[in-house]
Amino acid sequence: MPAVLAAAWALLAAAFLAALLVLRRQQAPARRPGGGISGLFQDLLRYGKTKSGRGQRPAWLRRLQVPKRWFTHFYVVSVLWNGFLLIWLFRAEFLGGSLPSWIQHCLTCTNIFPSAHEHFSALLVLLLLWLHSCRRLAECLWTSVFSNGVIHIVQYCFGLGYYIAVGSTVLCQVPTDVRNGKELSVQICWYHIVGVTMYIWASLHQHRCLVILANLRKSKSGKVISLSHSIPFGDWFETVSCPHYFAELLIYVSMAITLGFHSVMWWCVVMCVLFNQALAAVLSHEFYQKNFSSYPKHRKAFIPFVF
Repeated sequence: MPAVLAAAWALLAAAFLAALLVLRRQQAPARRPGGGISGLFQDLLRYGKTKSGRGQRPAWLRRLQVPKRWFTHFYVVSVLWNGFLLIWLFRAEFLGGSLPSWIQHCLTCTNIFPSAHEHFSALLVLLLLWLHSCRRLAECLWTSVFSNGVIHIVQYCFGLGYYIAVGSTVLCQVPTDVRNGKELSVQICWYHIVGVTMYIWASLHQHRCLVILANLRKSKSGKVISLSHSIPFGDWFETVSCPHYFAELLIYVSMAITLGFHSVMWWCVVMCVLFNQALAAVLSHEFYQKNFSSYPKHRKAFIPFVF
């Protein structure tokens, strides 16, 4: 299972990279927007505001879309699934319990860590992932103001499965003895502190940026007054168009650090997040530049001063 997951994440990262390269090289569509292979490709990549302005899409494509506000479902699934895994792993770590047999059956027992005490890293990363999902769920419910944008049903299904796969990937980092119920001591390492600190820093900035986006559609009293798009300013928006995507990448990098840098499987996840978020950022950056003539020229799409 770990080898399969690692290969799947690597292939997924390669697919997102290929899509990004095709998108960057693609000139004006040779066919009517929304039609043919090019239209299907664009429809699979774009969501929300980046789908607008591309002409009338065929009826069969419109049937394959769901409201963007259904993003909330991703985090509901993540909170439930990764919370379940967190409880079982906590029991195995501190109470001498073992993971359910069906989970152990799915995970080939491989001891990823070079030293026994580093089993705590997996528990810590799973906790960070669960907290991240809880925060994003709360933001979807009480902070973000969703427009009438849509996402493709394939994107929706991918999002539902994504956090299940991510949680399972973290579980693959757990050494064999912990899975079988051997209680081990906790030892905090320097990279745990660095990783958690970076996680908190990136999470705070991501939340601030999401609040900035939400406030563009609210009055000073907090009432929603518009669903239109405006140019955001403040925090990391001063340097990039999509700082919340950049913060998402940093959050996953922080988890790689918390795992001790050496988990190849998790770095495959990071690469997947990198290219996925870069792809979404390029599309959003394109939208802002196309629709706002006064859009700041110095802003990059995704990574400050770089890309």
